[in-house]
Amino acid sequence: MADQRSGEDLVSEYLGQNRQLAQWVETQRSYNETSKQWVARREFILRNMEAFPSVQPGVPSTCLDRLLSLSMVWANQVFMGCSYPPAVMEKIQHMGEGIVVEDAPIFKSANSELSRGKRGAADESDAESLLKKAKTGPNEVVARATRPQKMAPPPQAPAEHQPFFNRLYKAVAWKLVSAGGFGPNLDHFEILRSCVESCKQTLTCVFVPLKDIAGLPASRTQKEGHVCEIRCHTVYLGTGYGRDEAAARAMASKEALKVFQGCKVTVKICRRRFKGRDVEDLLLLDEQPRSQGFPPALSYPFQDEQGESDT
Repeated sequence: MADQRSGEDLVSEYLGQNRQLAQWVETQRSYNETSKQWVARREFILRNMEAFPSVQPGVPSTCLDRLLSLSMVWANQVFMGCSYPPAVMEKIQHMGEGIVVEDAPIFKSANSELSRGKRGAADESDAESLLKKAKTGPNEVVARATRPQKMAPPPQAPAEHQPFFNRLYKAVAWKLVSAGGFGPNLDHFEILRSCVESCKQTLTCVFVPLKDIAGLPASRTQKEGHVCEIRCHTVYLGTGYGRDEAAARAMASKEALKVFQGCKVTVKICRRRFKGRDVEDLLLLDEQPRSQGFPPALSYPFQDEQGESDT
């Protein structure tokens, strides 16, 4: 920057000149974000708004949902070291170009520490030992480093997420009361979206064409339409089918709101199918007993690479 001012200074000046935008963007801050994390993610949102021309502050849209979701993915990668599929990583790195995060955390894998330890030991050994390590050690390290790393929700995740969903439960309850109760004629997605945003979070919607889903009964494989999966804060809420993405999202939202009809909601780790194998996933559940399994997962935010799932 020619005037040597930081990105935070420029963003603050820009927001000072656009008060309405400043008020809106502050509503997008997550309840669990530190000031440092929020300042960085806020800059990400503002820098990339031009790439989403249909985004208007305060006006709900799928483009806005996508921008906010990408901002969370970028922040998770920068501040928590989360990994995503290569295409997603490339996109958020491109969108985050030019954003400087002072004293950003550095994440090291066990493989990198092992590799560094072997190099240090080799430097202190004699020539014969160095030659031996050069023939065997590096190959072993590379083999471990390139193997896909399986992940799962951490055991403490349900307890960490529960306070947020307790607040969301209250927000949904009041919203449904004001709407006259749960029913088929409600805009289920709008109710869910507005309640989630009032709790300083965003929804993530994943769409898959029905014809691309393997394992369906023969009578359904030829049907047109889409399946939608809704998550919030990495927690699965519901799945729905429709003739197009909007209809699928509406049905998934309706299924998600059904969970809020009980006396309380609970975040739990449960087994689900994802691309043909069992995984542990975070789900939001009510108190009702279930006689059958959960719908297969369309997305899985707890795994670095999903290549194994395709084999």
